[in-house]
Order: sequence, then structure tokens, then C-alpha cells
Amino acid sequence: QVQLVESGGGLVQPGGSLRLSCATSGIAVKFYFMGWYRQAPGKQRELVATFPPIGDSSYVDSVKGRFTISRDNVENTVYLQMNSLKPEDTAVYYCNARDYAGDYWGRGTQVTVSS
Repeated sequence: QVQLVESGGGLVQPGGSLRLSCATSGIAVKFYFMGWYRQAPGKQRELVATFPPIGDSSYVDSVKGRFTISRDNVENTVYLQMNSLKPEDTAVYYCNARDYAGDYWGRGTQVTVSS
């Protein structure tokens, strides 16, 4: 059974940092297209960052230079380092793992950027 569990969210002031973790079980992350998505109240879910099995990671323009996605193949965990956070980054952040056979989601972790 595949499980994805996000953690690391919370309340942070503008300009602060958070590191989100996506702990997985039942998959080997190095073989999956891993992604972080976010959904703000009243808005559609948005792809934030991706880490493919092969190739470079990619980011939505609004987070480029501030967020970094990384992958630990031993721990089967994916991270999202978020720096210089802005109020508009406030959302529920979701981890996603996808390959030809399946599409898996975590339950999300809330990130709130506010003074």
C-alpha cells in the first residue's frame, strides 16, 4: 500500500523559512515523478515544484529562486525547502507521486505566512 505523509507546515512570518517533508512508503521515490502542489482557499490546486526520475527539477515562476525540491532515495522522502516566504504562499501543500501505473497523494500540510 502506497502512503505519502506530509509534515513541516506551520505559521511563519513573511521572509521566514519552512522545510516540508513528504515521507513515503510502498514506493521508491527515485522511480517516480515527484511533485509538490498547493491549494489556497478559493483557488485551484497549483503545481509548485517537480522532481522527475531523470532530469532537472522545475518550479512555477512564482517560487523560482525561493523554493528548492530535493529527494532522499535512501529515506524515500521528498523535501520542499521554502525561503523568503510571502503571504501569497499561504496554502495547503500536497505531495504527489506519479508513474505509469498510479497517481498518489498525501493529505497535505498547512502553510500560513502572516505577521
